Amino acid sequence: MDKKLVVKMIKNCFRQYYETDSLPVSEQDLTKLTNRILEWKKGEPTVDLYEVVNDVVYEFLTN
Repeated sequence: MDKKLVVKMIKNCFRQYYETDSLPVSEQDLTKLTNRILEWKKGEPTVDLYEVVNDVVYEFLTN
């Protein structure tokens, strides 16, 4: 799986919640989110990547 694609999807997902171009997340958190998504997808390959990204970003924002 391409990490660049996942990072781009994370950034797009954050734009749903924030109207500014700046991300409310540090590079370290972005890396953690990316790794979490890739691990989840590796463990459950049939799950839609879009759903995984949305779930992980939502969980990050609500915790």
